[in-house]
Amino acid sequence: MQTGHLRPWSRSLPAQLEEAFSPQTHGRVPVWMEMLEQLPEITAQHIVLNNDVVTIGAAEEIDEIQRSRIRTSLQSLIPWRKGPYAIFGIEIDTEWHSDWKWNRIMPHISTLRDRLVLDVGCGSGYHCWRMLGAGARQVIGIDPAMQFVIQFHAIKHFTHAPPVDVLPLPLESVPPNLQAFDTVFSMGVLYHRRSPIDHLLQLRDCLRPGGELILETLIVEGEKGYALMPEDRYARMRNVWFLPTIDTLMHWLTRCKFSNIRCVDQGFTSIEEQHRTKWMPSESLSDFLLPGDATRTIEGYPAPNRAVFIAQRK
Repeated sequence: MQTGHLRPWSRSLPAQLEEAFSPQTHGRVPVWMEMLEQLPEITAQHIVLNNDVVTIGAAEEIDEIQRSRIRTSLQSLIPWRKGPYAIFGIEIDTEWHSDWKWNRIMPHISTLRDRLVLDVGCGSGYHCWRMLGAGARQVIGIDPAMQFVIQFHAIKHFTHAPPVDVLPLPLESVPPNLQAFDTVFSMGVLYHRRSPIDHLLQLRDCLRPGGELILETLIVEGEKGYALMPEDRYARMRNVWFLPTIDTLMHWLTRCKFSNIRCVDQGFTSIEEQHRTKWMPSESLSDFLLPGDATRTIEGYPAPNRAVFIAQRK
């Protein structure tokens, strides 16, 4: 991590990472670290970060023995949820067509060129690579799921160490009132938070004055002030707390001192965008919808409807 505006975080980060990578925190860390150490020492010459498929290395850069070793290592990290990727000709067909979301969002972002960017809940870092490809100066992703972080590092292993990192940390690990980032993304996170207002305030703390927030979350139809709180699960997810209406979320953002707030995209998630693949062979969206009625979840709630909001810190 570079210093400058991030200096307050750089002081606490070593201890945070030491704890996160401790076998006491996650028992599979030693296995995953050994896998990373055994990856072939190859640096990709052909890297494409501004197309739908994040491409690291062309197929002709390695032989079949090397490709088999790499494929086996990457398969050991299944499930792969965010992508797609192509690693030396190995196509990783992920659960999510994350490129579809990116293509919906990008036309509405002011710019990422030369920006310091934070991606909260970034998973394996697909969007982090796309942010770098869009000209960001430095990208930091955070996600507490260690397996996704290891997936990112398995891909970055084959690069010239570009200015993009994914850290196994929650948003709460970022120092309060840091005010460092030009752009902050939070995509698919808000509805997992017990307190959505606290999440919005934490995102605001990460932004410099005038910085841009890109927020994507599940929403429901209804009036200002309404938010759906599931009785138990939503689309078989246990940790879903609040699904606001568009007007409700815009009101929350206003109360959290954001300005220039607008909803720039809205649409239902299709079973083509979120689907089961050989790289993510367990249940996916088609298993979470009511049989015979794709407009409802299996619990009877409205099917996943996602909206993208853009706002600025005052």
